Amino acid sequence: MLKKITRIAIWVVFIFPVLLYGQKTAVTSDGKAVLLFDDGTRRPAETQEPRKKKAIHIRHPEIPGISPGDHVVHHTGFSLLYNDAHEQASWVAYELTKEETIKRSERTNKFMPDPAVAGGTATDADYRGSGYDRGHLAPAADMGWSSATMAESFYYSNMCPQVPEFNRGIWKKLEEQVRTWASENEAVYVVTGPVLKTGLPGIGGSGVSVPEHFYKVILDYREPEIKAIGFILPNQGSGETLSHFAVTIDSVEIITGIDFFPSLPDSTEGWIEKSLCVNCWSWKKSQIRNAGSKWDESKEHSEHREFSPTGNEPNNRLSVSVQCSGKTKSGRRCRRMTTASNGRCYQH
Repeated sequence: MLKKITRIAIWVVFIFPVLLYGQKTAVTSDGKAVLLFDDGTRRPAETQEPRKKKAIHIRHPEIPGISPGDHVVHHTGFSLLYNDAHEQASWVAYELTKEETIKRSERTNKFMPDPAVAGGTATDADYRGSGYDRGHLAPAADMGWSSATMAESFYYSNMCPQVPEFNRGIWKKLEEQVRTWASENEAVYVVTGPVLKTGLPGIGGSGVSVPEHFYKVILDYREPEIKAIGFILPNQGSGETLSHFAVTIDSVEIITGIDFFPSLPDSTEGWIEKSLCVNCWSWKKSQIRNAGSKWDESKEHSEHREFSPTGNEPNNRLSVSVQCSGKTKSGRRCRRMTTASNGRCYQH
């Protein structure tokens, strides 16, 4: 009886609590590491391996399943499904190739409404004074392979309110890691977005929802090894490793209600979405290049927090100078440079 109670206690303490968002690593009573899944199954962590499988040619395998009436917006470098109720995209999807990780266009920082979204998107005014970063879903660094893709990456349809410590911290690290995987695997397919639900707080006159979590799913659909991995991260700063947030694609589907990779053959989609192999992916720092020199990753997120309620305080400043976002009396943009995190000089 005592042994039975002990086994139940081990299950409750070490295994049951970690089922919140999908599989996690746990330790059994005999000291073996296992991965726990939403369906209640568990498998030895060290046995999860990619499948050597023939990749059937599929056009745009990154596009998630859509419902009747959904209007998918296609841009040069990415596609998205805009959610009018939350004033941000439900998902942004794109293929990122090794060639596209080579920077060919400079970052613009010109945020603008998306003209392709019929109902309109958020604007500068929605984020001004909110204290949140305008966090990219498709990163500017992923879209640096042409001037068109770089410009489109600054559409507000590609932005979400993100806590600065999250945007410039763990989220930035994940974006860099994805670029490394694209380079190592020749290409990856990426779908990313906020976890949207009713009752989220909002900012601005448009009522832009502030997500509590963000997700990213990555598919390597190149032979000889096909693999996929998902992530669910809270919208807050974190000192955890990226692999700590790794989950199955099934886990992300459950929490978002989105059907990922529906165009894959059923047999491939089934096993790739329910399995996870953390060790099948490298966890190196990003190796991003451009035509002449290395991409400056430090600038990728340092300029995002342009709107802050206390931007001129000494302890709330950008690490680089940016052009003031204020306007002169003639209506032109101010030419002064500033390090204030609200993006405005001392006169604005």
